[in-house]
Amino acid sequence: MAQRVSRNKVMVAVMIGLVLSVGVAVFGQQAGEKVSEKLHPNLAAAQQMIDGAINKLTEAQKANDYDMDGHAAHAKELLTQAYDEIKQAALAINAKKK
Repeated sequence: MAQRVSRNKVMVAVMIGLVLSVGVAVFGQQAGEKVSEKLHPNLAAAQQMIDGAINKLTEAQKANDYDMDGHAAHAKELLTQAYDEIKQAALAINAKKK
């Protein structure tokens, strides 16, 4: 029994380490490419708000020892996708103006 408990603790520690490593690799930097504030001020502002939301989620994860059943990490993934979609919207506008 004692051996099983210590194995479980090791497995939990390994899993936490993997999750943290992936989190740092994926979210250690801000989301993708920024939109030009001069050309698209509203889109750029939306991206800045997403950056703020990602930062707040990271703070919430830290405050809760990353024990949020993966929901905060998933929210950050979706916010990163939204950030990138905003960039694509700006590129689409730029292409139509040519």
